[in-house]
Amino acid sequence: MNDIPVSPTLQPLGRAPVRRPTWRFMFRHPAHVIALGFGSGLSPVAPGTVGTLWAWLAFIVLQPVLSDLHWAALIGLGTLVGWWACTVTARHMAVADPGSIVWDEVIAFWLVLWLVTPTSLWGQCVAFALFRFFDAVKPGPVAWADARFKLRRDGQIGWRQGFGILFDDLVAALCTLLVLAAWRWL
Repeated sequence: MNDIPVSPTLQPLGRAPVRRPTWRFMFRHPAHVIALGFGSGLSPVAPGTVGTLWAWLAFIVLQPVLSDLHWAALIGLGTLVGWWACTVTARHMAVADPGSIVWDEVIAFWLVLWLVTPTSLWGQCVAFALFRFFDAVKPGPVAWADARFKLRRDGQIGWRQGFGILFDDLVAALCTLLVLAAWRWL
């Protein structure tokens, strides 16, 4: 189950890892386009933050036309497709959790925004800052989640690591939501 076929034209495990993916790399496989956040993960500076900003912009554009049911389906399917895309892209890059993979930020921040809506622009800014804090600093439960799916001794990047890429960001989203709920309660 950990073996994902790698095309010879892509970055296989026996070669040096792709450190900074390019547009060319992104368009070599549909999984790369998704995992790299439609190009937002190609940012040379703070790709996780850029990916989260892309998620925020996409949410603002999609919010008026998607119902709660649509958002639930988009986030659910996006998580499953993202698991595949993150796994394939990490394998092709030969890096277990590359910073340029930002689909995890996209899905997690969509979840935050969907669950705090309706809220003001100020509320969205606070949600953004909290989410970035939890994702970047990884305090407590986020660090625990990040450590759960690290690369195994055999060195194979597989489904476990692909899920791990998503999991710590989902825990960061949960922590963000808990802080926002406590803030509203007080």
